[in-house]
Amino acid sequence: MGRALLGVLLLGACSPVASPLQRAPSGVVSLNPCTDAILADVADPAQIRALSAYSSDPGSSSMDLATARRFPAVSGTVEEIAALRPALVIAGTFTPPATRNALARLGIPLVEVPIAQSVVQSEAQVRQIAALAGQPARGEALVVRIEAALAAARPADSRRIPALVWQSGGIVPGQQTLIADLLARTGFAHAAAAKGLRQADFLPLERVVAQPPAVILAAGDHSGEDRLLTHPVLKRITGTTRAHLDSSLLWCGGPTIIRAAARLREIRQVAGNAA
Repeated sequence: MGRALLGVLLLGACSPVASPLQRAPSGVVSLNPCTDAILADVADPAQIRALSAYSSDPGSSSMDLATARRFPAVSGTVEEIAALRPALVIAGTFTPPATRNALARLGIPLVEVPIAQSVVQSEAQVRQIAALAGQPARGEALVVRIEAALAAARPADSRRIPALVWQSGGIVPGQQTLIADLLARTGFAHAAAAKGLRQADFLPLERVVAQPPAVILAAGDHSGEDRLLTHPVLKRITGTTRAHLDSSLLWCGGPTIIRAAARLREIRQVAGNAA
């Protein structure tokens, strides 16, 4: 996920929960890749007018591309949205004020959902979006699947293996992030937080080599990890497990948590055997 998209996801606060759809249950437009994935999971396909263009792009999607491409893709302009005549728009929390005001003038309700910073927050968002779509039972079913995936990824031993999530460009996630919560739930210690690093701080290669963690999770983009994450010097570090963590697993909750938990479980098993 690019830095521009990450900025869109990280800013803002959540709007109040709206009531379930009354006027047109086939009229939902989602403008955010994280809400796209949840909506596609809990709503009937006929309820969805469009998803964001992010979800049809391999570089920014957090959901199955084939599923995303079954729906029209919108960039988020008022003209696109108005043409679809939706009963509801679900977006992230960086909606431009002009767009927000235009939707209000058109009488189109807007619900803004922030990026989840924990599993608990994500599950609340699943229930919120399912209720908006008039599908609360499907929301509960997704929460059950999330909890089952996390339970399956919980290690049998109590060891916390230090793991560094190292993104393209040497950026690390902060402590108050969904991936940090997932690390804790799957048997890892957040190595970047232990170093005093915060959200989007830069961690240079030299510092990683000088104090290597037990696990390096190279979170590159879909086109391949950048040169920093695959630097030849990393191969010389002994006692460290290196693994790829797809960047699409870092920021979005909902059904993405299920895939992230499964991947972290695989890595934890390898790292645990190597320890």
